[in-house]
Amino acid sequence: MTIAAPGSPNSGETPSPVERSPRRALRFAVIGAGMSGILSAIKLSEAGHTDFTVYEKADRVGGTWRENTYPGLACDVPSHLYSYSFALTPEWSHLFSPGPEIQAYFERVAAEHGVGDRTRFGDEVLRCDLVDGRWNLTTASGHHDVVDVVIAATGVLHHPRMPEIDGMDSFDGPAFHSARFDHSVVLDGKRVGVIGTGSTAVQITGALVERVAHLSLFQRTAQWVMPVANPAYTDDERSGFRAHPERLAEVHDQLSQAFSVFARAVVDADSPELEMIEEACRANLETVRDPELRERLRPDHRAACKRLVISPDFYEAIQHPRAELVTDGIERIEPGGIRTADGRLHELDVLIYATGFHADAFMRPMEVTGRDGVTLAEVWRERPSAYLSISIPGFPNLFMLNGPNGPVGNFSLIEVAELQLAYIFRLLDRITADGHREICARREALERFEDERLEAARRTVWVTGCRSWYLDDRGVPAVWPWSFERFREVMAEPALSDYELS
Repeated sequence: MTIAAPGSPNSGETPSPVERSPRRALRFAVIGAGMSGILSAIKLSEAGHTDFTVYEKADRVGGTWRENTYPGLACDVPSHLYSYSFALTPEWSHLFSPGPEIQAYFERVAAEHGVGDRTRFGDEVLRCDLVDGRWNLTTASGHHDVVDVVIAATGVLHHPRMPEIDGMDSFDGPAFHSARFDHSVVLDGKRVGVIGTGSTAVQITGALVERVAHLSLFQRTAQWVMPVANPAYTDDERSGFRAHPERLAEVHDQLSQAFSVFARAVVDADSPELEMIEEACRANLETVRDPELRERLRPDHRAACKRLVISPDFYEAIQHPRAELVTDGIERIEPGGIRTADGRLHELDVLIYATGFHADAFMRPMEVTGRDGVTLAEVWRERPSAYLSISIPGFPNLFMLNGPNGPVGNFSLIEVAELQLAYIFRLLDRITADGHREICARREALERFEDERLEAARRTVWVTGCRSWYLDDRGVPAVWPWSFERFREVMAEPALSDYELS
């Protein structure tokens, strides 16, 4: 099913008198050809905005699913929900399908809609400067473009975060971040060390423990693990989806509603939904047979305070005879392995850093200059912020998908991006029909949003006693602290009084 642009012939909406006016043609730049960039290109075309270019720093589409190729990679959102609502597919192999399938899905959807024909691959945008009301872009190749509107579909988890550990450069064997996985390295029969215990480390552990001679998992913080099975779809189930496409929409909507339970749980630390999640995690931990290992795996914070790890088999994997959980702190890295605080050298052949990403980078390191020569680096000197995670005061006609303080912690980012893009199109309808040239959030609107967000964040599970990538430098969750139902309501129609038109 295709989501029509607001006010288009198939949208189901009655255009207002303003929307019946002839629309001024706009030129767009979409930065990034990952999930949000592909979506933007498709929906721009469908909405009649045909003058646009997608800029992608890599050689193909895919974003995080192109960058991450490590063994065991999968999404922690069910595949039929982690799909474009207009491009549902019967071909998913599992409830949570593996990363290569997800990458292939995005490549196929992009190819079917001609996204590659509109994309400059291998040409990173280095600068965006507002000059005389239009955005001037400069790329790494020296290419220049002038556009009316910029859609920053730059993603969240794509700048790898490396730890600061003494001796990192001294290790004799191959060492790499999980998002830069070196598949030329032989892992079978080797002694492999994995630093980290988030979703990535858990997936790598499950995928490698049967292959390696020994796997050492270096844990700084124990994580709660939600035991969710990952059944394969049968041939009959996939055939049924092909024969009855309406079932795909039903499954998508059912999963969306089910996932909303989790979304409600994390934003209300006292909710019965969160208690159910915690009970499931506690029961899962009890499946660890060795009481000493079980206690070392027991977190000292509430379930979902950090991003909840979803795994059907992590505790089984970490109990494998070839697996070892290391909880002594890392003292330094040496040529032969990792030296821990107890003085022991953990001898390793390969070292994998599953240490996450700079989740607050967003558009950076791209240099963005808005009105009056003010740079984004200056505005975000303390921390990134955007009204409804979309618009930044002083940076007109620049819109972000999955920007700061959005629902990155509690829902499918595809549905988030679809709702945000439809909202952006409603804003654009105002400037194309009213004779205005620019629109951006008012500073007072952003300040009010931030005040309300900070107050609501006090009730979330994310502030109940852990340190996670959700938290900013103040310890405040940098994510949407309300229900997803509220997000849908807010995205349904812009409050134009919160925007400055010129």
